[in-house]
Amino acid sequence: MQHAGGAPLPPPHAPGQPPHDWAQGIEPEGTAPLRPGAPGTPPYQPGPAAGQLPAHPPTAPTQAPHHPATQQPPGQGWHGPAPQHASARPPSRDTTGHVALPPGGPVPLPQAPEGTGATTLAVLLIGPAGAGKTTVARYWAQHRRVPTAHISLDDVREWVCSGFADPQSGWNDHSEAQYRLARRTCGFAARNFLANGISCILDDAVFPDRPVVGLGGWKRHVGPGLLPVVLLPGLEVVLERNAERSGNRRLSDEEVAGIHGRMAGWYGSGLPIIDNSQYDVPTTARLLDDVLARTIASPPNW
Repeated sequence: MQHAGGAPLPPPHAPGQPPHDWAQGIEPEGTAPLRPGAPGTPPYQPGPAAGQLPAHPPTAPTQAPHHPATQQPPGQGWHGPAPQHASARPPSRDTTGHVALPPGGPVPLPQAPEGTGATTLAVLLIGPAGAGKTTVARYWAQHRRVPTAHISLDDVREWVCSGFADPQSGWNDHSEAQYRLARRTCGFAARNFLANGISCILDDAVFPDRPVVGLGGWKRHVGPGLLPVVLLPGLEVVLERNAERSGNRRLSDEEVAGIHGRMAGWYGSGLPIIDNSQYDVPTTARLLDDVLARTIASPPNW
């Protein structure tokens, strides 16, 4: 007898034997059927005979307690599990990206100190005779917040008492040799001050048309970090200030005019130039400090 679908009927089970599980006769391909007594086969447990109760009644499967779900009106709310909400506690200080802001407004930007501050530096103040470079350099050094020394090349040149090459006698080999010696002495003193944490400012009448002897020589003796600044007032102002001098510091008007004309070559060189024709010494010193602060922030290629 066959089903309408054509599959054979399972054979009837005999009394006292469990019903034949038709699905047990179907085994996956590539697997051997389990036989009684074969290794790995569980022992056969005969079922109860017909009309007998089992020795141990089957235990009902444990079920989790049923909690009726909260009914929501159709079309309202979300019918899935409740979403997990983030904790309302503030993030820890160790949390990446967490920045604690002070109450009352945003965090202000830090204010940079005005001028050169406490920076240790070496400055070369360049200018013609009568520009006021020695007076301004000394005032700037005296009013800094950190130890600062002033070294004037003219003062060092006058250390030579006997055989001094007087500038009023003109420029010759003798005066050239004493100038180079004084510059080396100033450079040694500047390096010694800097090595002990003391800033220094030097002043000299350096000519732009003599780079090897002038600015290049100063950088060789002091170091490449030397900051040159040109102090160049008008010719009339220079002549008036030179007339107030005395001794070997006072030059002739023709010599002063010639030096001032050569100093004009610094225009276009890239060096900062301060025209202090209308400024007093404190104002010029403050402008010098501002120029040096900008130079430190953006070092030029001289």
